[in-house]
Amino acid sequence: MLQPILNQLRPKMDEVIDKLQEELKAIRTGKASSSLVENISVSYYGVQTPLKQMANISTPDATLISIQPWDVNSLSDIESALRSSNLGVGITNDGRVIRISLPPLTEERRIEFIKMAHQKAEAARIALRNLRKESWEEVQRLEKAGELTEDDRYRGEEDLNRIIDDFNKKIQTTIEAKEKDLKTI
Repeated sequence: MLQPILNQLRPKMDEVIDKLQEELKAIRTGKASSSLVENISVSYYGVQTPLKQMANISTPDATLISIQPWDVNSLSDIESALRSSNLGVGITNDGRVIRISLPPLTEERRIEFIKMAHQKAEAARIALRNLRKESWEEVQRLEKAGELTEDDRYRGEEDLNRIIDDFNKKIQTTIEAKEKDLKTI
């Protein structure tokens, strides 16, 4: 009776880790990456559309992102979405292609990005704790209903603690990797 609870918990926690990794991709490091802009939402004929679904995004060099929309009429929509996304970059539109030039990161900006990454990590840890709490409450409910023994409850608590520790380690390694990227000049 305990195993189904644990089996349902792992995929949910994996989703939290995946979401954290996606959010961290959007934090700019010292080099250009299409992941900085690909999920920016653009109002395209009244529908919010991710940029990656309406344009070819490339990085010709380490400080430049090039966006070539499949529909040239969407250039102004893309440009306004990029400007409102507060990336802190230079945006130029030549009528066919939008180019984003990334200025070098200052030490101050790197520290800001590291703090932002740690805030996202803490939000992920909170989400994991909430998932653990829900599972723990389910274990306690099953024990009160007589479907689990006291030994099963203790085993369940140990398993839940082990799972949360594993996922917290994954968050820590993910953050350390991002922090290393941000500190690299």
